[in-house]
Amino acid sequence: MTTQKVNITDIAQKTGLSTTTVSRVLSGKAKQYRIGKKSQQKVEEAAKEMHYVPNHFAANLRTGKSNTVALILPSLSNPFFASIASEINAEIRRFGYIAIISDSDENPDIEKMELEQLRGRNIEGLVIAPCGDQAEYIKSLNDRGMPVICFDRYFEDLDIPYVSTDNFMGAQIATQHLIDKGHESIACIQGVRSSTPNRLRVKGFVETMENAGLKKHSVVGDDFTVQNGYLETKLLLRQSKRPTAILTLSNTIALGCMKAIKEEGIRIPEDISLITFDEHPYLDYLSTPLSCVAQPVSDISKIAIKFLFAKINNAEFEPSQVLLRPELKIKESVRKLND
Repeated sequence: MTTQKVNITDIAQKTGLSTTTVSRVLSGKAKQYRIGKKSQQKVEEAAKEMHYVPNHFAANLRTGKSNTVALILPSLSNPFFASIASEINAEIRRFGYIAIISDSDENPDIEKMELEQLRGRNIEGLVIAPCGDQAEYIKSLNDRGMPVICFDRYFEDLDIPYVSTDNFMGAQIATQHLIDKGHESIACIQGVRSSTPNRLRVKGFVETMENAGLKKHSVVGDDFTVQNGYLETKLLLRQSKRPTAILTLSNTIALGCMKAIKEEGIRIPEDISLITFDEHPYLDYLSTPLSCVAQPVSDISKIAIKFLFAKINNAEFEPSQVLLRPELKIKESVRKLND
């Protein structure tokens, strides 16, 4: 059985008022058109009794506003992006908007298709963590006047506001922690090589190692996935002289890394130390809680959405490009050598 949707004509028939009067009351314009309180009350009571639901699509066509923004992420299967998507979505709701959330699956072609489709939709803004290194579609939307904010991943050479963690610093403090614990042979398992966070994390790792005079290090891998962490760790552990410590550049990589370590019968931290980027509650529930570089997810979300609505509402302050300080959280996965 289908239920026919109630419209303003139905309410007009029930109240004996004109459809124009009903429409003005339901759109909040009763005072503007001097509609009496008795008529307002009749319309509001009838609408409630008949379970009237406003037609937002029609309203959007009239006003040109949709109260909708797009949120595009590289991968919702990555706990970091799932967490930040939840935070951002909550911030968007606070402004009375809804978000269309899309997962580009770390595929630049999918991301390009999603961005192309946005041009034909009444979207008022875009919040995006770009998965690729091709910026032309994001730039074209921004140049056409759509408010665009990048978060986590961004383009250093584009004049588009962004908010992210200082990934270079994060890699520095993680690597220095391993060095301070006596580790000299350290491997880094990286993610998507073209992404800005990955490049800066690798740079921070390499520079910190070289500044300490350490040449016995390697950077391997090419994806922020469990499989990448697993396969690369398998190869590292089969080297004639395996590293004493591994830095993984995401917690998904760390999961694969731990699986490979366990299969080889190696213990953390007794036989090998492990530290990762990105905090997540499950890290504390592992048999050996993982030390990590925690990103300020809540602050990133709040600032990104503050920037977005400043652009949507043409606020006086100009959104900028912001890097936030990461925090090293020391747990039990790094052993001090030569104890």
